[in-house]
Amino acid sequence: MGRGKYRMVEIIVTGNEILEGDILDTNSNWICKQITGMGGKVRRIVIVRDDLDAIVAAVKQALESKPDIVFTVGGLGPTHDDKTIQGIALAMGLPLEVNQRALELVRKAYANFAAKGEVDDDNITPPRMKMAMLPVGSEPLANSVGAAPGVLLKHGKTTLVALPGVPSELKAIFGESLQPFLREKFGVGTFDELMLDVDCNDESKLAPILKEVVERNPDVYIKSRPKRFGVDVKIRVALSCAGNKRESVESKLDKAMKDLNKALRSAGFSWKLTNT
Repeated sequence: MGRGKYRMVEIIVTGNEILEGDILDTNSNWICKQITGMGGKVRRIVIVRDDLDAIVAAVKQALESKPDIVFTVGGLGPTHDDKTIQGIALAMGLPLEVNQRALELVRKAYANFAAKGEVDDDNITPPRMKMAMLPVGSEPLANSVGAAPGVLLKHGKTTLVALPGVPSELKAIFGESLQPFLREKFGVGTFDELMLDVDCNDESKLAPILKEVVERNPDVYIKSRPKRFGVDVKIRVALSCAGNKRESVESKLDKAMKDLNKALRSAGFSWKLTNT
């Protein structure tokens, strides 16, 4: 996809329940859409168990590849199997300490929950205090839905962002307290996509055509998406582009679409645009 400058992102998801098939990981899919829409590029997603050694190894490996951002998802809560923050601290060689701003956020959250009758009391018990124990140098991110703050921590050129695994909490932090950082990192990004169905039932016949168009349009990602073989099959082709300016993105897509149209016509294929 293009040779332009992208903000590279990696995602580490933790959770035994995901690897055991109990729940579907929708969080990383949602983050990918947000990052793509801002003009970034997700390079890799890793899912590990709620195992301290596995988390440490995943964080170290991500940091070694020096992406712009590493998102971790899950493992920020008060229970014994919420080990992500400890894993991050070990991977970075940082001690854990009570972060006063994080403690303030946890206190405020439980006071609010208690006032609504959603919990019995607002005492800061050891499990609740655990959510305020962050690696030295961390910036807590307010969580308007739940109790556990998110975490922002810089490591060289990489910024690590730890988010809770509850989707509503993850989206709240991403859309609220994380926004100043994201605007600084990405600016005002935009993403656009076109899809067309080509009257072709053999992807191998499309391959050289798409290769030619890709070489002429390096900033546009072009991908065929076959579903099955069959005489009645049409192959969907997606063209997408991300960047800082909508006019530039639209111009690049328009040129790629014209090149593809010409190449398909020359090869004898017809096609039509689709919205889905």
